Amino acid sequence: MSMPPMSSQPDPSYNDSAIKQLIAQHPVILFMKGNRKQPHCGFSAQVVHILNQHLKDYHTVDILQDEELRSGMKSYSNWPTFPQLYVNNTFIGGCDIVADLEKKQELAPLLTQVS
Repeated sequence: MSMPPMSSQPDPSYNDSAIKQLIAQHPVILFMKGNRKQPHCGFSAQVVHILNQHLKDYHTVDILQDEELRSGMKSYSNWPTFPQLYVNNTFIGGCDIVADLEKKQELAPLLTQVS
């Protein structure tokens, strides 16, 4: 009898409670396609570029690595697209909103309040 392969990946079942806990672990967390060093779409790359101008440290989660997380995030945030930025447990928005906040110089004050 063969054993199922062992995985170091987190439990793929993401309910609202698990997502809330993941968000709470990081003052700034970006759910995106790809990662900070290698974004896999232009929208994710744009938000990473903006965040890099303000922060040395923030957490990213590659939603392409886990279909259940991607689906759960859409439900949790009631936002159908990625990237999705959270600051201090609060959903800020996607690329257009982050870019607009940056243009209006309203993003920096949000990020300086990181706890």
